[in-house]
Amino acid sequence: MSKTVNVAMVGLGFGAEFIPIYQSHPNTNVVAICRRNEDEMNKVGDQFGIEGRYTKFEDVLADANVDFVHINSPIADHAWMSLRALDAGKHVMCTVPMATTVEECRQIVEKVKETGLKYMMAETVVYSREFLFIKEMYERGELGKIQHLAASHPQDMDGWPDYWQKMIPMHYATHVVSPCLGLVKGLAEYVSCFGSGAVREEIAEKSGNPFAVQSCHIKVKDSDITAHIWRFLYDVARQYRESFEQAAEYVRLALPLMAKHAIPATPQHYTVWYEYVAGRNPVLQESIEQAIHDPRRPVSVDFSSALFEEHFRKAEVQLAES
Repeated sequence: MSKTVNVAMVGLGFGAEFIPIYQSHPNTNVVAICRRNEDEMNKVGDQFGIEGRYTKFEDVLADANVDFVHINSPIADHAWMSLRALDAGKHVMCTVPMATTVEECRQIVEKVKETGLKYMMAETVVYSREFLFIKEMYERGELGKIQHLAASHPQDMDGWPDYWQKMIPMHYATHVVSPCLGLVKGLAEYVSCFGSGAVREEIAEKSGNPFAVQSCHIKVKDSDITAHIWRFLYDVARQYRESFEQAAEYVRLALPLMAKHAIPATPQHYTVWYEYVAGRNPVLQESIEQAIHDPRRPVSVDFSSALFEEHFRKAEVQLAES
């Protein structure tokens, strides 16, 4: 790519974090920013040296210097802003979710076809180092066949802007749906959904959702794989996380490493070794040598990819020293 493209940043809370990224890229130029609060907008404009400043979205769209808009506005604004930008001849990058109704999603898809412009729902998880690490392993054949996928996104939104109280948890599940479908390059064929527990009456009235936790099973089209997703926003005591888990044929990963360290090649040892390199349980770290030689010892690990690479390296060092 040799052409320089001009972007307007719309929404400058979370959105301001993208400005230095664009400014460090040789082919992008932040020509304008947009925020309703003029004082806050000017602080950002002064900080990053941006001349084009707007408090109204329609003024951004009227700026002929803007090639595309990067929308970081509240969720309720995503769909209509994307549609108006496309109608104005602007390419669109929009933070997730794309919309909160199926009809709005269809409208955006049809508008992209009609205009020939580019639209990107800017899901970040599929560009995270943890996801890319697992993806590379899978594509190299080191995980074998994927047997099951799971992901969860618990996050307590008390104290966040009030519009979150109107949000239905599964309307913002992209951070957990995307890695599951992205890993296997799959499409959802059908979905079964369940609600569990109850949110306080105030939240239920505003959102129309009575459940504390929403979960679903996704059947991946043209495969024998399903993915389990769960999500909550209020009234559940669980730490924030965006997790992604996969269950695969781990023998292809474990076997060469076990051979390197002369570990007996039994199914029990496969399991213990794989749990060690994939796990993050401190107790397991302390007992790995005993566990490897005594596979009957119970081992319980959270299969999170977040620290996969770090513990892989620890395994190499510890076994080399043992």
